[in-house]
Amino acid sequence: MSAPLSARIDTYDWDAIAGDLDREGWAVLPGLLEDAECDAVAGMYGPTGAFRSHVHMARYGFGKGEYRYFAYPLPPLVEAARTCLYPHVAPIANRWSERMGMATRFPADHASFLARCREAGQRRPTPLLLEYGEGDYNCLHQDLYGDHVFPLQVAVLLSQPGRDFTGGEFVLTEQRPRMQSRASVVPLGKGDGVLFAVNQRPQRGTRGDYRVTLRHGVSTLRSGRRRTLGIIFHDAA
Repeated sequence: MSAPLSARIDTYDWDAIAGDLDREGWAVLPGLLEDAECDAVAGMYGPTGAFRSHVHMARYGFGKGEYRYFAYPLPPLVEAARTCLYPHVAPIANRWSERMGMATRFPADHASFLARCREAGQRRPTPLLLEYGEGDYNCLHQDLYGDHVFPLQVAVLLSQPGRDFTGGEFVLTEQRPRMQSRASVVPLGKGDGVLFAVNQRPQRGTRGDYRVTLRHGVSTLRSGRRRTLGIIFHDAA
């Protein structure tokens, strides 16, 4: 019998993950969702009451493809992933805030952070399901939805590279002061998650820490269909 999602999350080496995030701005969470869970979440995609909005990327110049934001209440698996991941990433977020000289500190549990979002008028859920077909792509961007932004988020690949689609790599770029941008292509299999910086992260320099700005996107799909679950910890205004 497979371990429940919460146990899978708890057994990750979070010290190693924190180290990857400090060095690169991203870390892979292998096997975050099992095959059946991926298929169940991917199968939700469609015009149903599970979603609050539907976005065609081309209409807004975001790329090509589409996505749907989940409505509250979130599907149990999506809610569990968001709730169980948060206590592990909040300490990392707080260390980053301190290193970057920011006053913001994040509570230990996700419910308390969402309460902070609601008080600021950020009440719309942000977890989303994305779908790409042949020729689709997602431009480099940041998911900033209000004044309260949690500095880390997760994307989970729900399709199998090489079987369900080709191309469509997850791409991150970072811009360091007075340097050209650096790009990273994150290797993901079906069910793997990538935990990455939403906006900025600290980078150790010879004179202390400085801020590095990141953006993320998806390269052009050459064939097939690709679906992804996005887990964003702050809600939208």
